[in-house]
Amino acid sequence: QVQLVESGGGLVQAGDSLRLSCTASGRTFSIYRMGWFRRAPGQEREFVASITWSGGLIYYADFVRGRFTISRDKSKNTVYLQMNSLKPEDTAVYYCAAARGPGASSSTADYAYWGQGTQVTVSS
Repeated sequence: QVQLVESGGGLVQAGDSLRLSCTASGRTFSIYRMGWFRRAPGQEREFVASITWSGGLIYYADFVRGRFTISRDKSKNTVYLQMNSLKPEDTAVYYCAAARGPGASSSTADYAYWGQGTQVTVSS
């Protein structure tokens, strides 16, 4: 079992920045990839970014490239999502997730563990 806890969300204005963090506990040795997803009001959960734990291989959704940066601190079992130039359409609940194997990085089905989410609200 792996437990994930997100933090760092909040209410900001368009153009501002936030950094989300996600700390994993439990059987963290089993984690192959960690990712961020988001769910906007009335929409499906969508992929944001992911990073492999050992090699640091990163994938981004097209709509966040150049604005968001994913990183990890292996010693702290923590993954971060630095979000710059935030837009109102970035408003969503952001979820941290962990995968145990090399599945599709953007597929929710390939992530076995999920955090409870942290709310990000961007006003215009």
